[in-house]
Order: sequence, then C-alpha cells, then structure tokens
Amino acid sequence: MKRHLLLIPILAVALLVRVYRLNTPLADWHSWRQADTAAVTRRYVQEGVDLLHPKYDDLSSIPSGKENPQGYRMVEFPFVNATTAWLYQFIPNSLEIHIFSRLVSIFFSLGSLVFLYLLIQRLSNYLEAILAAVTFALLPYNIFFSRVVLPEVPLVFFILGMMYFFVRGNIWLYGIFATLGFLLKPTTIFFLLPLAYWHIKQHSFTPRPLLKTILVTLGALVPFLLWRQWIQQFPEGIPAFTWLLNGNGIRFKGAWFRWLFADRYGRLILGYFGLIPFALGLLPKPKEKEGWFYHVWLLGTIAYLAVFATGNVQHDYYQIITIPIICVFIAKGVIFLLRPPIQLSRALSILLLVLSSAFALAFGWFHIRDYFNINHPEIIEAGEAANHILPPEAKVIAPYQGDTAFLYQTNRRGWPIGGNIKDKIKQGATDYITTTLDGEANELISLCVPSVQTATYTIISLRNCAP
Repeated sequence: MKRHLLLIPILAVALLVRVYRLNTPLADWHSWRQADTAAVTRRYVQEGVDLLHPKYDDLSSIPSGKENPQGYRMVEFPFVNATTAWLYQFIPNSLEIHIFSRLVSIFFSLGSLVFLYLLIQRLSNYLEAILAAVTFALLPYNIFFSRVVLPEVPLVFFILGMMYFFVRGNIWLYGIFATLGFLLKPTTIFFLLPLAYWHIKQHSFTPRPLLKTILVTLGALVPFLLWRQWIQQFPEGIPAFTWLLNGNGIRFKGAWFRWLFADRYGRLILGYFGLIPFALGLLPKPKEKEGWFYHVWLLGTIAYLAVFATGNVQHDYYQIITIPIICVFIAKGVIFLLRPPIQLSRALSILLLVLSSAFALAFGWFHIRDYFNINHPEIIEAGEAANHILPPEAKVIAPYQGDTAFLYQTNRRGWPIGGNIKDKIKQGATDYITTTLDGEANELISLCVPSVQTATYTIISLRNCAP
C-alpha cells in the first residue's frame, strides 16, 4: 500500500496543471463540439433531466440535414450530462455550468490516470506504472484535452476501467464499465482486441470462461443497441456520421499518414522528441506476464485510426482515447534509456532521455498552448448582452458559420447560421445577433430597428419587422 503513496503527488500535479485557465468562457479550441455537449447539460439543469430526450441549443438542419425544431441531440447516451446536472444542484450558482463540466472532465481524467497506473502495475511493474502515470499527467496535449467538455474524456475512464477489471478477473465490473463505454461511443469495441488476446493467453479456448466472457460482452452491447434503436425515432437529432469513416477517401493515402503520424502524433502529441522514448519503448521483448497485450492494444488503436480515417484526420480530439497506450510505450522507452543494453553508454542514454523529455514537453506545450485562447471574445460580449436583455423563451439567430459556440454564449435556442431569415421567423426566430456587419446584417438593420448596436455587436429584434 505504501508504494501507492507516490500516486498522490502525481495526481496533485495532474490536477494543478488541468485547472489552468479553468474559468475561461467556452469559446476555446473545439468549442463547437464542447458547446453542443455542455448545452445538453445546461438544458437538463434548466428544464429537468430527461434521459431519453436530450436537447441542446441548435435548431438548425446543419448537423443532420433535417430541421430540428425541438433541438434533439441524439448522440451518446447522456448519462454523464445527467449526472453532471444532478451534481450541479449542490454547487453555488456563481460557478458556471461549463466550468463545472470542465471539473467533471478533470476528475474523470484523474480517475483514468489511476486506472492506467493500476493496470500497468498489474501487467508489468511499479516503475513502468509510475512513469506512464507521470506521462499521462504531464503530456501537454493530454492536459488540454483532459479538461474539455467532450464525451471522449469519460470514455477513456470507462475503457481503462473495463481493461483493468478484465485483466484482474472481475468479469462483472468489466461488464459494467464496458456497458458505459459503449453507451458513450461505439469505438469502445476497438479496445476489446487486447482483452480478447488476454483471455486467450489466460484461458486458451476453454469453453466455460470463453462462454461467460462472450455473454457478458454481448450483454454490455445490449443497452447501446437499444439506445441506437430508440434514437431512430428522432432522425433530426442524429448528426451525419458516415463521413467520419472515409468520407473524403483519405484512408491509407499519403495525406492520412502525414496528418496522423507526422503532424498529429509527431508534432502535436509527442512534441517531435517524444518519438524517441516512444519508439524505443516498442523494441524490448515483452515480459512474460504482460505478453503482447500492449502491442495488441496498439494494434487496436491503429485499427481505430484506420476505420475512422476522416474523423481522425479532421478532428484532433479523436486521438484522446489513444493517449493511454502512447503513455505505456513512452514509459517503456524511458526505462530502456534508464537501463540501456550493455553495448550502449548509460551516461549518453540518460542525457538523451533528459533532452528528449525536456524538448518533448517544451514543443508539445508550444503547439498546444494556443488551444486555451479565446480568439473571438466579441461573441462572449454579445452573448452576455443577449442573455441579459432577451427573455428566456427567445429564439435567436447567431451567425457564426454554423459553429454553435456563439449560440451557446446567448443561452438561447436558435440557429448558428443566417440565410432564409423569413423561414426562420416562421419557425419562431425572435432576434438576430451578430458581431459582423455583413450584407445580411446591414439589410436587416435597414428593415428593422436594432434593439442594441455597439461597435462590437448588434442585436436586432425580428418581432415587428418583415425582412
């Protein structure tokens, strides 16, 4: 038990770096997807929890291709949103819901760190587990993406819990974590590959344990299948998703390798120099106890990158669920440099370790630091004004090229894009909010009297005018 005490300062440091700029508005990197997730939680707080009918702010046809007048959001089963909304009732109202949602993500991330540590200690050894935990805590990419309001953050927690309890032999807890993982994302299936390997390694094809494992796994899929069947009744709330597979035909082309392995992993995640310990971690022969578990895990990860080829290229948050296995092989590479083969200089190996670690952290932070920035503070100012002067039932048009981050700031339901203003008025639009005086905005100003007009934003009432 004493050996686990070192985990406490690691968790403390991980928490400390993750609360960096915690209270900034939800308009940082990937604010579109974050705003959509946070909006479901906010609706639960405002209107009560309805697990079977999650709703958000966007009423447009942009995500699904169908008008969505009820604002249905039929993606992951919203148990994390519902739990966050329930917990929020015990929190002072001065703490905004998106900040509290970030805290929930952070604590899921800390739980992931613990599961990663326990899993590696069980399969490998204490030093490897500690090094992987430190890497998970301090990797700049993971610092930012551990505090975003996205379902991938709790998904990592449930995947690692699923793996840990399976390896430990607790088939029922494995089933619970697998169920929750599938309810968040079907991509959980890629992480069953190392578990299949582990089962064969431990039990071969002995009928009884094999049948039990298959039945529990199939049972874990049932709630996911039921949820997917349920949401078919609300096609307007289901975003188009088939394009994520290979919608632009990029899979296995040069651009796919370049964007994922050179830019995303080499530059953004590993800061160039992190490739050194990662690559060295692939070289040592696996220990007898762990076998090829980690390598099969990595193979499952590569399969995920290949199957969701377009999604992984276009969205850098898609790699969140791949970070744990990256940390595993970095830890192995660090041990390789700490204890190099006799043919190599130990002093030079340690020097290489120090330099590569320092440069990886420095360059990783250099590339990730701008993700925390608010590049368009004007939408925050306009949103605060709209939230202050408009009635709660107002439906707004907040053009931001389809990005719902601006709409989220208004705390109102509506449309994140202009065009067809007359049709939107018929659908209930009451106000037009803009930070850009483009042709559409100027035409509306000439036809309707602005409610508020400043140098930064304009709010136009659509109630008594006919554009």
